[in-house]
Amino acid sequence: MIDADKFQRISQRINSYRDQMIELQTALTAIPAIGPENGGDGELLKANFLKQCLMELGFKNFRHYDAQDNRVSSGIRPNFVATIEGKNKSRFVWIITHLDIVPPGELNLWHHDPYRAYVKDGHIFGRGVEDNQQDMVASIFAAKAIIDEGLTTTNSINLAFVSDEETSSNMGLFYMMDSTDKLFNHDDLIVVPDSGNPQGTLIEVAEKSILWPCFKTKGKQCHGSKPQLGNNAFFAASHLVTKLGKLKKLFPKSDPLFDPPESTFEPTKKEANVGNINTIPGEDFFCMDCRVLPDYDLQDVTSAIQKIVREIEKKFKVQIEISTAQYVQSAKPTSPDTPVIKALTEAIQTVYNIEAFAGGVGAGTVASYIRKKDYPAAVWSKTNQTAHQPDENCPIDNILGNAKVFAHLFLQY
Repeated sequence: MIDADKFQRISQRINSYRDQMIELQTALTAIPAIGPENGGDGELLKANFLKQCLMELGFKNFRHYDAQDNRVSSGIRPNFVATIEGKNKSRFVWIITHLDIVPPGELNLWHHDPYRAYVKDGHIFGRGVEDNQQDMVASIFAAKAIIDEGLTTTNSINLAFVSDEETSSNMGLFYMMDSTDKLFNHDDLIVVPDSGNPQGTLIEVAEKSILWPCFKTKGKQCHGSKPQLGNNAFFAASHLVTKLGKLKKLFPKSDPLFDPPESTFEPTKKEANVGNINTIPGEDFFCMDCRVLPDYDLQDVTSAIQKIVREIEKKFKVQIEISTAQYVQSAKPTSPDTPVIKALTEAIQTVYNIEAFAGGVGAGTVASYIRKKDYPAAVWSKTNQTAHQPDENCPIDNILGNAKVFAHLFLQY
């Protein structure tokens, strides 16, 4: 149980930060933090700005875990932790959010510049405002409320801000965990607010495995009027796309813990081949996004893909190179009986007056790596689910409400 009067005071504090939350969201959106895989120059400018803001808001203790990356101009992929010490300085409540965003995609689908955030109908619009700035800002002002009320929590608070989440996390949380012997303690409460549902009822305890295979098909380029002189790589690759649909039948299990309950195998990215209509393409390139139930070993999925590829190569007399953009075998789920799940359930009930439940998702978060290291982690957010979409947005009330959930965790744990 927590002191109801203290929580009421904290909640009122959080409500008073509404304009500051909007200002911080707007400022963060104006600093695109896109990883090099997606054509960007990384997160350092955003991280430096955020740290300066945190110091102005009253945060004093910081630790850095910067990763070296020569693909970005600074050579650095920033990761840092802001700490508010409690009575117990060796036990922590963690809120982990990520600095990087995805590119805006097709600009003509946006109603405004994606990097100039604006407020409309109680929502903030802009790239990154939901993924992951909504809960980044919420966690910051939840902790600021503790500072401004002059409270010392029972346990300490760690807010982690990490890079590279949208691609591999190799330069982000994975690097942090691998570069130090003990980032977490086994009795820490670890929350990753990077997935959820609009009701705020889903506490994610399990994730599907992720496999992103890419296929480069090589044929022979020629003039479009004489196709017999070449070998159409696009045609062969199109057959490969349809044949890969067999994966759904080869891996048919269903698990009601997840939504959707089955494994998914979707062709996604397609790169341009020839630049004119009257040329038969000699090369073609596409990728898939596979989200596979934990019951299956990704090695078996990879073997099935290779078999299908060999069949297409033989039938169309092409060469197909397979590369892997991401390969993450899912970790053991977090038990719904762990303290982090019970604490979150209580906080959500208090703030939103709803009953949360434990479930699984197809999306990947850094919680998967935390679980692989045998630390229980919960993924939760009340989210509008507009991440990666044109006109990405988040309700301002979600920032306020989620901040109160985080503050509740700080007070009760």
